[in-house]
Amino acid sequence: MSGDALAVEAVSHRFGARTALDAVSFAVPRGAFVALLGPNGAGKTTLFSVVTRLYASQAGRVVLLGHDLGREPSQALARLGVVFQARTLDTDLTVRQNLLYHAALHGIPRKAALARIAPLLDRIGLAERRDDKIRTLSGGQSRRVEIARALIHSPDLLLLDEPTVGLDLESRADIVAIVRALVREEGLSVLWATHIFDEIEAEDRVVVLHRGRIVARGVAGALSEPSGSLETAFRQMTAERRPDGPRRDDPRRVA
Repeated sequence: MSGDALAVEAVSHRFGARTALDAVSFAVPRGAFVALLGPNGAGKTTLFSVVTRLYASQAGRVVLLGHDLGREPSQALARLGVVFQARTLDTDLTVRQNLLYHAALHGIPRKAALARIAPLLDRIGLAERRDDKIRTLSGGQSRRVEIARALIHSPDLLLLDEPTVGLDLESRADIVAIVRALVREEGLSVLWATHIFDEIEAEDRVVVLHRGRIVARGVAGALSEPSGSLETAFRQMTAERRPDGPRRDDPRRVA
């Protein structure tokens, strides 16, 4: 998996007696959109915290764009952009001030940062709001600014943890469209964590996480068969299982 944008290899994490991640392994190919699908509490946010080094890895290995996160954290994280589930913009600053501040944290000079901010705001459709305070924006607009912020240092891999939670249907569609355009037009690699089925297209690669374990992976269209829909298949995959793994009669079980 060394040629992938992200390789997660047998990663486990515990909080006391509770196992949040149990030997999780999967990859995000370069230039691909991969959906990490799981219900609330499945372990998606814990996994993101390990990949972004907010939590130290207790077991396993994470490789970001060829750099081992444990041995080369600075090189690995320098090429990573993240949109966390929690909103983290400074609402008292303008759109441009938020982006400039984040650029400064990455060591980007002001002149270079301004040159990057203009096309990013054009891409997310907020060029005319650059001098407006974040508190005046809608939830969907604020989310778009967070995506622009995550791209300010030109990362090769973008992680998004439930980026559309709490947004209306139109705002959700806008966010999905922006990210998919980045994959299609700029070759960005994306790991998109969600529990919303209509954000996933038939040709997307999908990793299904349930109770800290990967219970299925593959192309969404194939995983949907023979049930006819990804949602139905997902409910079958995450039904009560044997303690030692997936039901033996489940054709989508992970070997």
